Amino acid sequence: MAQARLNRRALITGRVLSAERIISPPGCEIASIIVQARPERLADLEAAITALAGCEIHGRDPRGKLIVVTEAPDSGSLGTLLNTIQSLPDVYSAALVFHAIETA
Repeated sequence: MAQARLNRRALITGRVLSAERIISPPGCEIASIIVQARPERLADLEAAITALAGCEIHGRDPRGKLIVVTEAPDSGSLGTLLNTIQSLPDVYSAALVFHAIETA
């Protein structure tokens, strides 16, 4: 097996590059997202978000806000999930408000 080496990209992305593959750090990415949506469609939106892998609703305001807590294996998956939520029907905005890397 080739010796793992650090470079600028590996340091910035939190990954160690080797000659064979990218080695992700152990653990996962945890994030909190505030979603602003049409109040009359909040129940449908809540169902759509909880159907997404790793998403839970931890707060709900009847004026159209949801607090979503999510867990993803890496930052790329987390970004994809945020984009998916932003593109759901009746969503005005989805903003990442907390992000942490949980180590194993």
